[in-house]
Amino acid sequence: MFRLSRRHGFGACLLTALLLSPCGELAAGDASQPGVAAPSAASPAVVEYRRKLEAYLRARQEYEDAASAYWSSVAEKRRARNAKRRGGEAIVADDYVLTQPPVYAGPPRPVDPAAPLPEAPAQKKYVPVVGDFVRAASDQYGFVPQRPRSEIEYKRAYARVAAAAGLTREQAVRVYAFEAGGNGAYDVQAGLEHPRPGAQAITTALGYNQLLSTNSVEILAEQGDRLIKVLRARAAGLAGEARSALDGKIAVLRRMVDSARSVPDDWNEHEKLANTPQGLAIHALNLDIDVGPLLQTQKLIDSIVFARRKGYRAELTAAELEMMNLTGDGNGLDMVMMPAALRERVPTANFFQRGGYHRNPVAIRHNVVARLMAATDARMDNQVKLPGARDLAAAFQ
Repeated sequence: MFRLSRRHGFGACLLTALLLSPCGELAAGDASQPGVAAPSAASPAVVEYRRKLEAYLRARQEYEDAASAYWSSVAEKRRARNAKRRGGEAIVADDYVLTQPPVYAGPPRPVDPAAPLPEAPAQKKYVPVVGDFVRAASDQYGFVPQRPRSEIEYKRAYARVAAAAGLTREQAVRVYAFEAGGNGAYDVQAGLEHPRPGAQAITTALGYNQLLSTNSVEILAEQGDRLIKVLRARAAGLAGEARSALDGKIAVLRRMVDSARSVPDDWNEHEKLANTPQGLAIHALNLDIDVGPLLQTQKLIDSIVFARRKGYRAELTAAELEMMNLTGDGNGLDMVMMPAALRERVPTANFFQRGGYHRNPVAIRHNVVARLMAATDARMDNQVKLPGARDLAAAFQ
């Protein structure tokens, strides 16, 4: 049970401002003063609008009070769980918020009859696509990704890198099936999975594991030296033009790593850089047959390493890796380490910020941990049957 503070200030001030506005027809002059006309009576439509607005503001404030209390409790319990884990204490049911987030169920905001007609809705913000990444790479670094000759060639390269890094075939294939829809190409982008008129990218998420441009920047900032080391070892076994080409690619990668490290090692800073031409150029590395599989694999390996560093030694299932991808490594591992009995009771809201939760219909629909993980596994079970997933599985043999 949450103790809700009843903060009337916001609703009262807003309601007063609205009712005293000229549109509210209560701003006429004082009829007792000479030369000032008496105010005209409000129309029935305006009277009804004011009544509905007052009811809406009251209901909305009650909801905001409840929601603020709920999400504050989620954050406080998360901090307490982290402290208990650091101290080696067991996590129990009371360490989570066990109720679902409040849902606004009051009246809708009424339409002001005196308001002007609404303007045309603003166009959606443009999301850069593959062509933009490639142009940025050429403009910023003089680099053109070496694209695979076929999808199978990329899958084989990815399978080699993933297996060498320690990913199992089941982990790699099931995550690919979930993230890329079971049939996605190495250059598939979120929102453009299925060709259709008017289709638009919804994020910069790209490839088998749907890395955002921010992920690409962060991986280079944190793991760039390792990626360069892998490519140098590969170059040592080459000669002639092939060696020269890979050496040139390594030189470009070094410059990109320096760019990624030009900002603090922080997700928000990486996101800012990812939205610049330099960041978009870095994202183009996912299209390259030599570097792309390394980037796509590294995201999963980082989660596995994080889990081991926190003392979790069991092999992560593909669905558990997805939880770490969906909510961040720390929150995801919190779910992974949770006993099965608790998974049936703990709401998914415990592992999100308020805004992120409300942007995630899957977490809302499957609103306890067990259901979310079961839904993830079910989707994987379905998508691994598609040709792309079967081809990737075959590439591991």
